[in-house]
Amino acid sequence: QVRLVESGGGLVQAGGSLRLSCVASGSIIGIAAMNWYRQAPGKQREFLASITGGGKTNYVDSVKGRFTISRDGAKNTVHLQMNSLKPEDTAVYYCALGINVPHSYWGQGTQVTVSS
Repeated sequence: QVRLVESGGGLVQAGGSLRLSCVASGSIIGIAAMNWYRQAPGKQREFLASITGGGKTNYVDSVKGRFTISRDGAKNTVHLQMNSLKPEDTAVYYCALGINVPHSYWGQGTQVTVSS
C-alpha cells in the first residue's frame, strides 16, 4: 500500500516558476526511483523526469534546462522545480513510484496552468 500526494500546482504567468512536491508514504521497500509525468487535455501522458535511488536524473528534451527533479534527505519526497514556464506546460502533473513501467503507483495529480 503506497500513497503519493502531489502539491504545489497553481496558476502562473509565462516565464514564471513553480515548485511541485510529491510525498510518498506506505509500504515502500528500499529507496525507490521516482518520476514526474504530465497530461494535458486531449493529449497523451508524457514522461518528464526521473530520479533514481542513487540520485541519477533523466529528463525529456522539452524540459531539459528548465525543470529540475530532486529528492529530500528522507527520500520520501520528490520535487520538480519548474522555471521559464510556457503555456504549453499547462497540464495535470503526476508523480509515480518505481523503475517499472507501467508504474503501479501514482498520485492524483496537481494542476499547473500557465497563462500567456
